[in-house]
Amino acid sequence: MSIKDKLNDWIQNNEQRYIDFLQKLVQQPSTQGNEKGVQQLVANFLHELGLKVEMWDLDGDRLKKHPYFYSNRETFESSPNVVGVLKGTGGGKSIILNGHVDVVPEGDHKQWDHGPYSGKVIDGKMFGRGATDMKGGNIALLMAIEAIQALHIRLKGDVIFQSVVEEESGGAGTLDTILQGYKADAAIIPEPTNMKIFPKQQGSKWFRIIVTGRTAHGGTPYLGVSAIDKAFIVNEHVKELEKTRNDRITDPLYDTIPVPVPINIGSMNGGDWPSSVPDVVQLEGRIGIAPGETMEEVQQEMEDWIKTLSEIDPWFQEHPVKVEWFGARWVPGEIETDHPFVASLVNNFVSVMGEKPTLVASPWGTDGGLLSQVAETPTVVFGPGITDLAHFPNEAIELEKIFEAAKIIAATIVEWCEED
Repeated sequence: MSIKDKLNDWIQNNEQRYIDFLQKLVQQPSTQGNEKGVQQLVANFLHELGLKVEMWDLDGDRLKKHPYFYSNRETFESSPNVVGVLKGTGGGKSIILNGHVDVVPEGDHKQWDHGPYSGKVIDGKMFGRGATDMKGGNIALLMAIEAIQALHIRLKGDVIFQSVVEEESGGAGTLDTILQGYKADAAIIPEPTNMKIFPKQQGSKWFRIIVTGRTAHGGTPYLGVSAIDKAFIVNEHVKELEKTRNDRITDPLYDTIPVPVPINIGSMNGGDWPSSVPDVVQLEGRIGIAPGETMEEVQQEMEDWIKTLSEIDPWFQEHPVKVEWFGARWVPGEIETDHPFVASLVNNFVSVMGEKPTLVASPWGTDGGLLSQVAETPTVVFGPGITDLAHFPNEAIELEKIFEAAKIIAATIVEWCEED
């Protein structure tokens, strides 16, 4: 029997034990600031596997010095990272297996058919916040590691399992693992991709646009200039920028994505009195950043584009629109589709699934950009979760997909890190 067959058999024989463990993870309401309980479960599990385990609260002072840091909180108490290392014998390539345990709030409980943290299993699916995004993916990683250990497969390269926090809030958890010194020759992040392989992930950044007008009495609005009216002109101008940026993208990985790098205006605030002409409007939004672009390049392009408003409306010559950058940011990431690590993952996918995988660019940001750009670790996003159920009521994951992903990832680890 081949090593791959042995790995597959072990995973199949241990499915129920991991279903039980996933249920325990899902039953932990690990929203931002409440991740300690689930992380302690993970740390205990890694200790039982005999890995070298490190658990620490994020270093806010260290993080704040980095240009890619963002968080909406001042302290990271009760939000530790956990890393477990399976040391290799030496001479092989290393791999990072990175998954986040923080989940978004559950929302209106009335929209859930079962409790948001029930972990209820029905018809081969487990329900609960975080099941698909992405505790189910983390289980696939852990199964792969234990299968390798249980079969006494000695690897030359290190396997570094990372259970991180703050992914949903900007990636501070993964950034802190990098600043802690963790890097590797390749990485997998099992975000909910529906078993598709994402070699590229867009980044994004939040912006604020300030449009000024001139106030006047609502009875004589013609004596003023409505900032709301001018904001509509700005909004249309931003849409033209979105079209210009997306027309440049010819990568076939984006063929199925209608707008590869959207610019979304998410909020509009202005005016202070129904009977007054509004003199200030603020638009806030998110601009997508394509792989291969830097945040600085995208910022400059948008700022230059906004300056051309004066060519459309003379008002903007004397009252230029201001652009500010604030809040969350996600770094874009990419790995070449012909990279040996991608080739190994694809081959093992075919071996397990009996068909070729779909390779496509990610429509949203992940921690893969931080691993790719800051840690210089080529990263692939690939996981068993259901993309359309992430952040939704009745979030769920197909359990069989977890086990299929575990088989693919286990075989890829063995090939990449090399048997001793």
